[in-house]
Formats: sequence, structure tokens, C-alpha cells
Amino acid sequence: MKNYDVIIIGAGSVGVPTALALAESKVKALVIDSLASSGQGNNKKAIGGLRATHSDIGKIKLGLRSIEIISNWKENYGDELQWISNGYSFPAYTDEDEKKLKDIMKIQHSYGLNIKWISPEEYAELVPGIAMTGLRGSTYSPEDGSASPLLTITALHRRAEELGAEFRFNETVTSIKAIGDNEFRVVTDKGEYQSEYLINAAGNHASEIGKMLNLDLPVRPDNHEAGITEPVKRFFGPMVVDIRSTDDSENFYFYQNYEGQVIFCLTPKPPIWGIDNDSTSVFLPQITKRMLTLYPRLSNLKVRRTWRGQYPMTQDGSPILGLTEKYQNYINAIGFCGQGYMLGPGVGELLARLVTKSLSKEDEEILSGFSLYRDFSSTEALK
Repeated sequence: MKNYDVIIIGAGSVGVPTALALAESKVKALVIDSLASSGQGNNKKAIGGLRATHSDIGKIKLGLRSIEIISNWKENYGDELQWISNGYSFPAYTDEDEKKLKDIMKIQHSYGLNIKWISPEEYAELVPGIAMTGLRGSTYSPEDGSASPLLTITALHRRAEELGAEFRFNETVTSIKAIGDNEFRVVTDKGEYQSEYLINAAGNHASEIGKMLNLDLPVRPDNHEAGITEPVKRFFGPMVVDIRSTDDSENFYFYQNYEGQVIFCLTPKPPIWGIDNDSTSVFLPQITKRMLTLYPRLSNLKVRRTWRGQYPMTQDGSPILGLTEKYQNYINAIGFCGQGYMLGPGVGELLARLVTKSLSKEDEEILSGFSLYRDFSSTEALK
């Protein structure tokens, strides 16, 4: 049996950057994943957006740090992650949405975010050809951006290994046993490992891992589909997020990536619970209707492929992070509601400080807000 300081279950958007942050702190970490390599769960299905423009202080702080890490990665380590600071925008077409977005902006400004309200004419300069009928304006946060999830997790994994983190792939956790007050034995279909700390970063399977320790973790995945077009010359700037709800979708969003491809995704209504990775014949006609109504210039693009992934959801749209009352050294890093990629690097550093007992007061406040024991009654406005 091999011993480690920390065992992380899940080599995805959160598990890999956590392993890196621990390795940077000279903590001996092992990452276990049932799939063949890092990022083979929902990370490879992420569309690549990175934003700090949330309405929750914890997400804002973690988002800012994640953007800082990713945007400076090439300069610091040489890997091309295809980062672009293209910004995010939330256009408003109703009085209600305009008020909602402006109220959220007050919170965002209080936390120092660079976000502003722009007029319909200013928005049309950023997104030429956008539907103007009824457009009341839009938020615009120019420092948000995007990068390649594949290149990102590959670079983070490589650096984590260089610094001493270990990874075990194609290995499924079958049981977990708490030994005394502060040790865990993890049994897989290929071996046994022991550690002082255990981090659950299992994404879709977070609740199943919790059950192995008799923990009830309120996370369940719902299905989202996305698609990507052929690459074309850049013709608009920011991520466009249409928050209007229709009979069959809550919202949808799209942007043009580093290579010029338009990537798009939709939030189905009602949610489609479970884990089903098969694309459907419903998605493309459904989102095409919404996209072309909002932005007719997309009409001649050729769609290359569509795919399906999951958002491991909590009731209030925020993650569950931190220690539990039942086990001294068990840590949750779960329920990211589709935002694991954009928050993961910041979360990894936060969890490394938790393990090394070097939390700041701000860290403690963030963890308190994301505690398993909160009441989950206050839904995050931009989840």
C-alpha cells in the first residue's frame, strides 16, 4: 500500500489544478480517475469560457484568480492555451432583464469588477448585426475571456507531474474507509492507497463517492448540449449570453474562439437529469432558432459537430467546497454547476491552502459561503 498526503478522486477541471497547487506546495498528492487520461469527463465538453462576472463573492474571487492563472500561463510556462480576452456580454431585451442585470452590476462593482453597461449602439459595434429590435443595452466585461479546455488541462497535468503529483488512470474507486480521525484508505479495482486528506472532485459521480463514507451530498448532474462551427474570420467580440427564458430553454450562449469557430450551448427547460452523453436530434433545431433570431449573421456557418455533457448541479447553483463535520480531513470540491473549468485553477490554490493550513480570512469567508451545511435557499443570480 502506498501512502500519500492527499488523494484526489477525479482528474478533471478541479482535480487537476488542485493536484498542481498541492505539488507546488510540496504536498505529496495522488489523483485517481476511472477514465483514460485527465479531462475525459466534463472538462473536454466545456466550451471554454472564463468569467469573473458572477454575483457571488466567492465565485468572483475564484474566477478572478483563475483568469489570472490562465491568461498568464503562456508567459510563465510557455504553453499555448489559446487564451483570448474577448469579454462576456449579457444583452437585455426586456425591462425586467435590464433591471436584473443592472442590479447585479451594483454587486459586481462593489467587488471591484471591470464591467459596464453599454448602449444598443455600442453593443452593435461589438457584435455587428445583432438584433436591435427591443435591445435596451448590454453588460460588457472586457477582462473575461476564453481558452481551450483541452490545452489547459494538458498543460496543468504536465506541470503537476513535473512537480511530483502522481496520477492513476483507468482505475475505479470501489470503497473508501476512514481510519481513525484523520486517515483514509481508498480501494480501487487495481490497488489500495492511504492518505491523510481525501478530496472528492469526482464531478458527475460526487454523490456516489460521498455514499462510500455515508455522506449525503446534494449534487446531481443534468444534461446540456453544445456545438461548434467551422472556423471563419473573426466577426464579433464577446461571449453573448441571452438570459431570456422560453418554453423549452432557460438561456443560451455562444462566442467565437481563438481559432475562429463559433461554439454554442443551451440550458434546457426543464432540466434533463442524469448522465446521457448521446447527442440528440432536438438540440440543433432548437438552438438554431434562438441563435438566428438574435444574430442572423450566423446563418451561413456550417456546424461541424454537436456533443452532450453534464452540469453537476446543486440547488442554489454554487459549488460545495471544504471540510465536513463528520470527517476531519475529508474535503468536498463538487457541484460546480458547469463552472468547474472557469473556477478550477482558483479552487485548486484555495484547497492547497486548506490542506497546508494557510488560509486567509478571505479564504475562510469563501469556504463558509460554499459549505455543505448552508441552507441552499439563495440562488446565485448568474448560475
